[in-house]
Amino acid sequence: MPQQTPELARRVVVGVDGSECSKSALKWAMTYARLTDATVEAIATWQNPDTYVASYGWTPGIVDTGEIAASVRKNLDAAVADVSGQFDRPVEVLARVVEGHPAEVLLEAAVGAQLLTVGSRGHGAFAGILLGSVSQHCVQHAPCPVVVVPA
Repeated sequence: MPQQTPELARRVVVGVDGSECSKSALKWAMTYARLTDATVEAIATWQNPDTYVASYGWTPGIVDTGEIAASVRKNLDAAVADVSGQFDRPVEVLARVVEGHPAEVLLEAAVGAQLLTVGSRGHGAFAGILLGSVSQHCVQHAPCPVVVVPA
């Protein structure tokens, strides 16, 4: 595991996509951060839809990526506000929206962190093997401990 400086080690990274499962992961991360005097880095990701359209042989249209990022930001802020409202003493939460594949973005953000927290979509082990998942990828490749919070 990479060396952790005290500032980075007191950081808990959590992936938030607005689902109830990711809100459970955020709540778990905030509870853990409060107990360990850490801050929470809540990360939401998005990908340019042109990537998918071109891969199917269609000609991409004009996509306002700023609008997509703003929508993701709005959902992230709402999830953080919703979960923070459940605490008497909420912890510090740094909310970030990053373009890219969720697993790759979370793994990069987790470098030097105390913990990476993600939600489980509840597909079960067999479906996870067939479909792959962000949580499975994070568990297998994370540079720090990972907690997968069930729904």
